[in-house]
Amino acid sequence: MVNILVAHMIDNHGHRPTKAIREDYARGIVMLFPSLKNPYSKKGYEHFYDAASSTGYISWRLKTVQRKIRRGSALPPNSPIDFSPGGPNFQRTVNVVRQLDGDACQEAMSLLNHTTDNSLIFQKMRETFQHRQKLVNDPGRSVDILSSFPRFLDTKGLVDQNFTLLFDGDTSSRLLQKWDLFFKPNVIKEAKRLTSTPELRHLVQSAESPPGSDLDEPTTYDQEMASLLLLLHLLPPPPGGLKSPKISACDAVERLVVFHKVIILLT
Repeated sequence: MVNILVAHMIDNHGHRPTKAIREDYARGIVMLFPSLKNPYSKKGYEHFYDAASSTGYISWRLKTVQRKIRRGSALPPNSPIDFSPGGPNFQRTVNVVRQLDGDACQEAMSLLNHTTDNSLIFQKMRETFQHRQKLVNDPGRSVDILSSFPRFLDTKGLVDQNFTLLFDGDTSSRLLQKWDLFFKPNVIKEAKRLTSTPELRHLVQSAESPPGSDLDEPTTYDQEMASLLLLLHLLPPPPGGLKSPKISACDAVERLVVFHKVIILLT
């Protein structure tokens, strides 16, 4: 019965109904079925939903449904909620002119691996954007992006161009416009409230250091990278369940940032 009522509640009020709605459903149960009323509680329906503690059969069932939704399980029938997949799997409508395909695309990718002309690199990367998006949206081939397009690793500005092509110019510039004045100071402020560790203090020191300053340790990140890594410390861990491996923020930093050392031999 509780499962049916919660499904009806979600159909009509969404997957996060207010406390008043939950309490109305609990009250309705004991009104329709007086034998289910608890004679030892104040209102008689707290075992179905208690607004003071947010507990009861209705609350527990809602939490179960919400947890399944977060994990990608099917929604109740006729649910009005639209949970579109996000991230790289989200199929955005992108209109980029002069896109190459077939042999022309393969020729452009081959040219990208050999040319040193910066303007030509940007042009060919733009013309192969749609092909690259197909790789990104293919779980079996997304890991090959950097091997298929290695110029991402040595040409500054390509990631920014790709982001601008994926979104419009206004959207792609919002983060950079607000980062220095709004986001970065707040990230540093919130990071200082975390439990202090040597790694965290090191990142805060790097994030607050003025540009061009020389800190003692050679591995110190610059301001921008340090503030981004502080943001990683602030992100809550994903609800992966008991069997999902958990790593610390410091370990996540090591996985997020990979340095490619280029040794130039002069002969």
